[in-house]
Order: sequence, then structure tokens, then C-alpha cells
Amino acid sequence: MFESLSSRFTSAFGALRSRGRISNSDIEATCAEIRQALLESDVALAVVDSFVASISEKSLAILPTLQSGTNQGQVIFEIVNAQLIEILGGSARRLRFAKKGPTVIMLAGLQGAGKTTLAGKLAKFFADQGNTPLLVASDLQRPNAVTQLQVVGDSIGVPVFAPEVGNGVGDPVKVAQAGIEFARAKQYNMVIVDTAGRLGVDEDLMKEAIRIRDAVTPDEILFVVDAMMGQDAVRTSQAFLDGVGFDGVVLTKLDGDARGGAALSIASLTKRPIMFASTGEKLSDFDIFYPDRMASRILGLGDVATLAEQAKKAFDSDTSAKLEAKFVSGEDFTLEDFLEQLLAMSKMGSMSKLLSMLPGSGAMKKAIDNFDEGEIVRTKAIVESMTPLERRDPKVLNGSRRARIAMGSGRAVSDVNNLVDRFAAAQKMMKQVRNGGVPAGMPPGSPAMSAPKKSVVQKKKSKSGNPAKRAIEEAQ
Repeated sequence: MFESLSSRFTSAFGALRSRGRISNSDIEATCAEIRQALLESDVALAVVDSFVASISEKSLAILPTLQSGTNQGQVIFEIVNAQLIEILGGSARRLRFAKKGPTVIMLAGLQGAGKTTLAGKLAKFFADQGNTPLLVASDLQRPNAVTQLQVVGDSIGVPVFAPEVGNGVGDPVKVAQAGIEFARAKQYNMVIVDTAGRLGVDEDLMKEAIRIRDAVTPDEILFVVDAMMGQDAVRTSQAFLDGVGFDGVVLTKLDGDARGGAALSIASLTKRPIMFASTGEKLSDFDIFYPDRMASRILGLGDVATLAEQAKKAFDSDTSAKLEAKFVSGEDFTLEDFLEQLLAMSKMGSMSKLLSMLPGSGAMKKAIDNFDEGEIVRTKAIVESMTPLERRDPKVLNGSRRARIAMGSGRAVSDVNNLVDRFAAAQKMMKQVRNGGVPAGMPPGSPAMSAPKKSVVQKKKSKSGNPAKRAIEEAQ
């Protein structure tokens, strides 16, 4: 979503870092470029003016104090990073749990923002942490909203309280109240109330939301907003804040290709934190919103922290320990190990999304966009078509075995040959690293990774045949 903005920031700071000593005019030019980039990304004018004024003031104030040897461009970059984190909310805010359960969360927002799907994502997020959420279907206006919530609940194994069929039938306030009582009776520790939306902010929507709020007294009211709305997102959030009130914001569709101004405007203008973000269509594409990580991505530094968290969830600790032990002991990395890694990687989501979290990914945008996600699926099919013996020892793969594997995976023999060749090259590289060598492609002076220390054995010098010379050598 922030690709264009990130590209403009990278360009601005690239020019700034190329200069030795930075002048006041350099600061002004950079601020002007940042301002233009933010406006083009649909960030609210009030937020842009405040953001740029703060950067200009702090940068001009610190400039005279910087010594000549200081990387002045980096200092200005850090000021911008700090200000960007601030307008995004400062720090991540966790959900407040009720002292005496159940914790009641009410979702509000316009129709089309993705509230019903978001309710399922939120329920799965907390269920995975050991909570027992209950979904309450209080959206009785939108056609098939109740059915949709039931389908979402079934897919994640979370119960749905839905006494009314909806489609304009039933009292949403009574349903919400009955849902809370049901949760208390069945000892669910969390209730997520899905409410109705409209195509626009209107009096009926506000009245219904206020009635539900007053009836269930939620511990948290979350305003669900489509991140692709741009300037309208700010106007809508302000209207809900004035009408119903809310404690936090949830951004949906952050994986879209809109300009992303909503994320940079809402927290600053409403003084309410962005608490969660939905980053894809899958119910697992959902997480806590971290302002510092988002700022890092916008500034082209990637999001290594989130990438590491996803890897930790996907890769089993026992499997990782086993592979590390194999590496240290000198055992070969097999195709069975490779298959385990592929299966774990598939749990982390699309490779394009993972690659975009790496620092400097903006420079690889074209390659990332052209990445063939189906390649991983095809590779898995080839490896899964092998027998356990073939995975452990690829040397047994003769012509007839390769033909059988190709037929079983629906691929060409050349694809099997290509995979085996690449795997052999990877094995060879791992052996070089383990033995203290430097893999091909790395500079000759690069230090070896995890190279075992070898004891240095000095060769004995041969003794001279001349008695006088040998006496001198022995004395030395």
C-alpha cells in the first residue's frame, strides 16, 4: 500500500545522504518533497502541515550542533522516523481485558469496511492465544450477514450466537444483550459483537450503534475502517467518534494498492490508536498494529521484527533444533529436511509479502511483483512424489526414478533434474560454510559463517646437514 510513498521517501533521503554537510536549504527542499509525497498519498492536509513543520523545526534546530564528521543525513532521517511513529500512534496498544469476564468488544463502521470478516479474524487471533471468544451476530440489516458470520465462525472453530436470521428481521440490541448473557452462562471469556453498517454515515446507523453500546457497555469499541478510503476515512472516523465514540481503530485491506493516507491520518486526528491491522484475505492475515514497524516499512527499512515473529510461529522449535544439530554434527541436509522447510514457509503466507518485509525491498519491487508463488507448490509436489529413500539420498535418482517422480507430480523430467541440481548445489554450499569456507559469490575476504576453529599444526623444519649451521639453528 505504501510503495509510492516509500519510494518518494527513499529518493529524498538518498539525495540528502549523498551530501557531506547539510544546509538549511537542503532541509527545506527535503521537507517540500516529503510534503508533496504525503499529499499525493492522500494524507489529511492538517496532518501533513503539522508533520512537516515539526520535522523542519527539529532539523533546523539540531543542524548547527552537528559536527563535521557526523552523518548528518542519518540524523535527519532519525528525526523523520520518530515523527512518523508519533503520527501513527506512538506505540502499540494492547486490548484491555475486563477484570471480571467476559470482555466485550463491539465493532462499528461503515458497510463494506469488512467488519464481519474482521470479527472472525479477531476471534481467531485471540483463540490462538488461549482465549474462548464468542461471536454475536447483531448485524441484522445487511443481506446474509448472519450467515456470513456463521460460515466464518465454523471455519475457525469459534461459536456464533445467532438467534435471528437477519435480512431486516430482529432486534439487534436484544441479540447483543442475549449474547452477553449466553457468554456468561457458558463461561466464554470474550464476546465480539458484529454490528450493522451503512453505505454512509446517517442518523439511523448512529442511533442503532448507540443503543447497542448502552445495552452491552463494551470494554472496547473498535472502529473498523477500510484503509483504501483515503480522505473519507478521516471524515467517517470523526463522525463515529462524535456520535458513538470508540477506543481504537482497526485498519482493513492494508494489502491493497491504494495510497494509504488513512493510516497516516486517523490516529493523529482522532487521538485514538490504530490497534490492529488486516493485511490479507486469509483469516490469519491479522495482527497488532505496531507504529514503529509501519514507519520502518514506509521509510524503506523493511519489517524484520514482524518477519521474525511469523517465522517463529511457522517453524517448529524442535524441527529447528534438529536441523541445527545436524548442521553442527556434519550430517547432510536432505530433501526431507527441505520439504519440512517448504511446509513451514507456506504457513507464513505469500513469498511476495515476506520479501517485501526485507530491508531495501523497494529496490527489488519488480522482482518481488514477478515472483511466481506457484513455484513453491510445484516444488513441494516434486519432493512429495519421491520415496523416503530418494529424499534422504538423491544419488539413487536414476533416469527411471526421475521419470516416475515427474509423472507423479505432473511436472517435466527437466523440472525434476533442475530441482535435484539446485539442491546439490545448496548442499555443497552448506558444506563449505560448515568447514569454514566462503560460498561462491561472496567476496574472497568475507569471514566464514560458523566456521569451526582448526588447530594449526606447524611442520617441523628439516635440519641442515652442515654441523656448524645445524648448531646455530638449534641455538635459535
